[in-house]
Amino acid sequence: MSVLVLVLAVSAACCLGFGFVLQQAAARHAPRRDYLSPRLLLDLMQVRSWLAGIGLMVSGMALGALALGKGEVSVVEPLLATNLLFAMALSRHRTGQRLGRQGWAGLWLLAGGVTAFLLGGRPQGGETITNALRHWLVVGVVVGIALLLTTFAKRSQHGAAAALLAVAAGLLYGLQDALTRMSGQLLSDAGWTTLMTSWQPYAVVVLGVTGLILVQSAFETAPLRMSLPALTAAQPLAGIACGIGFLGDQVRTDAGALAWQAAGLAAIVVGIVLLGMHPAMPTGHDHHRRKRSLQPR
Repeated sequence: MSVLVLVLAVSAACCLGFGFVLQQAAARHAPRRDYLSPRLLLDLMQVRSWLAGIGLMVSGMALGALALGKGEVSVVEPLLATNLLFAMALSRHRTGQRLGRQGWAGLWLLAGGVTAFLLGGRPQGGETITNALRHWLVVGVVVGIALLLTTFAKRSQHGAAAALLAVAAGLLYGLQDALTRMSGQLLSDAGWTTLMTSWQPYAVVVLGVTGLILVQSAFETAPLRMSLPALTAAQPLAGIACGIGFLGDQVRTDAGALAWQAAGLAAIVVGIVLLGMHPAMPTGHDHHRRKRSLQPR
């Protein structure tokens, strides 16, 4: 892993983490009639803090795309998961809460999990798999699970719905990252004409918009601590699966390496949950929520 990939991925995580906090602060006041509707985005565009959050998220996605262009998905995705550390830092600044045992445990588990996975697996790039059946099988499974979770979310209570929507969005974002890397490879190997006549860049846009609607609906439904951990945990898992599934990323498969990778991924998920449930994360509680509508600010 190059230093440039590390810097780009961590910078992307910083922008994403700060952006998510600003987005949720605005989305929690959105009218309930906008739930899972594109109209939610139109209403949120009137809110300055949300636009600032989106600007940071777009910057993070651009930096992430640059990182994906220079490194393997299986390397970049765990690094992007550290966005929760930056979200935690901003939330802690806003709330004045100390990290405490839970915060430090989550921080070390997340950081240690990323390190263990990268050192244990030693991901390396390979040739993109040309088997169309395998390619579409992986895409179909990821999209199918996201659709299933969204369907369940419509019938669930607020807290469960937010978590389900966040997982669905994380899966789509992980797939989007893999297709972003494919688009970069197409551009590098065959030029703009081939890229613009391929389906991958358009799928990236569709996945991005769909994931954004799901995320904002999750932020609108429940506190950030109910949605961001699920989003942050699902994205790298989906990205790694796609990277190995059809991008040709290779990881070590001996027993010791697999044990380190499994332990690393487990530590990442547990660390994310501990940080997401920390008291410093915004609760989103607002007894005026049902009475308020979005106002420009």
